[in-house]
Amino acid sequence: MKPFLPATFALLLASAALAQDMVPGGHFVTNWDLDGDGAVSLTEATERRGDIFTTFDADGDGALTEAEYVAFDEARAADQAGMGKGHGMGHGNPEEMGMMRAFNDADGDGRVTREEFLARVPDWFAKMDRNADGAVTPQDFGPGN
Repeated sequence: MKPFLPATFALLLASAALAQDMVPGGHFVTNWDLDGDGAVSLTEATERRGDIFTTFDADGDGALTEAEYVAFDEARAADQAGMGKGHGMGHGNPEEMGMMRAFNDADGDGRVTREEFLARVPDWFAKMDRNADGAVTPQDFGPGN
C-alpha cells in the first residue's frame, strides 16, 4: 500500500505552506525536516525522495513512466501555485530543478527508476545547501543565496 496518494501529497504540501508563514525555504524545510530540528539532512532528503517516488509510482514497477512523471509535475506545480508568487523558490531554482525529469533520468530513456531518482539526491542536496554546511535550512534560500 502506498504511504500517500498524489492528492493527499498536494494537500499536505499546501497545508504546510500555510503553517510555515511564507519564510523563504520554510515550505521546503517544513515538508522535508523529518526530525523537526529545523534543518534537512542528506539522510532526510534521501528518505523523503524515496517516499515521494513511491507516491507517484502508481503501478509499483520501480520506475516513473511519462504519465506518472506528468502527475508528479502537476502536483509540484499545484504546490507552487498554492504558495503564491514570490513565496516558493519558483521554476529554475535548485529545489525545483532537482525534481525535474531531465535531471533525474540519468540514462535518458524517458523513465526514471527509483535508483536514478535516489542517486541524484547528493547532487540535488549540494545545490540547495548553498552555504555547504551539510544541512538545508531557510538560510540557504532567499536573496543573496
